[in-house]
Amino acid sequence: MTGELSPTSDRVLVEAPGRLHLGFLDLHGGLGRTFGSVGLTLEGVATVVAAQHASADSVSGPEGERALDCLVRVKEALRLRGGVALAVERAIPGHAGLGSGTQLALAVGTAVTRLYGVELPARETASLLDRGARSGIGIGAFEQGGFLVDGGRGRRDAPPPLVSRLPFPAAWRAVLVFDTVRQGLHGTAEVGAFRALPQFPEAAAARLCRLTLMQALPALVEEDLPRFGAAIGELQRVVGDHFAPAQGGRFASPAVAEALALFQSAGAACIGQSSWGPTGFALADSRETAEALVRLARGRLPSGLGLDYMVCAGRNQGAEVRVEAAQRRRRVTH
Repeated sequence: MTGELSPTSDRVLVEAPGRLHLGFLDLHGGLGRTFGSVGLTLEGVATVVAAQHASADSVSGPEGERALDCLVRVKEALRLRGGVALAVERAIPGHAGLGSGTQLALAVGTAVTRLYGVELPARETASLLDRGARSGIGIGAFEQGGFLVDGGRGRRDAPPPLVSRLPFPAAWRAVLVFDTVRQGLHGTAEVGAFRALPQFPEAAAARLCRLTLMQALPALVEEDLPRFGAAIGELQRVVGDHFAPAQGGRFASPAVAEALALFQSAGAACIGQSSWGPTGFALADSRETAEALVRLARGRLPSGLGLDYMVCAGRNQGAEVRVEAAQRRRRVTH
């Protein structure tokens, strides 16, 4: 892009949804692509960012340091002049396995570029801000929501391509289990953990890909929760055991593991951990079933474990972008 751009809108508001990262499909990489991710976009978990004209750059709200870094990098890369007041009105909990970094980057990048009248695709925004190195699930959640599968990292220096997107059944629910004390691995510790892990068996990667293509996806289309849950549950067990040396067990949080075991014994369709955790999840066939699981956990487990719970529907649309100008108000849903 040549020249410098000035703001063209009065205010831009972006709501970027969180996601569950349900596991990697191929950590072996023998076919030339590595990782491959499965994920679910969540309703009710989001980062909300607003950008508007200002005399100088400023950031308010949670995750201010990370948001300011995104703001500065976008403005420098695209040569955007003038000040931007950025307000992070709500933020996904950081390092909890819900995609906080990617959604904050995409929300800030989109809010700032739209303020200047620039229509930059989410994948380009992610690349600009160094997001999507291993997974394309967060980008897919921002673009269109739903249940997502990406094709893994190839030889190109680009985020993994999305290869499947299906709507998540409206009645189904995810029960999120938060450890309010711990954080999941991130940054240099995460990079070091990947390097230290042993070679992933090729046969296990083949099994997970088959489970996804021939069981999880058809079961989702047919709204067959037992078969869908069985597939995701097996994927979680295989990947969780592979990462166990780096995170101290199949689950990063012993307290979350205790809650998930209780959910499993009570008949949850499947249990698992999102990304490096510590957030865990269980799938249920309805809001009523999900809320019953939460009541069970609150009644059975000690309050001192530091756990919190949330019942979420799947979100079948992407980020919401609201552009407000002097003579118009326009809402865009990805």
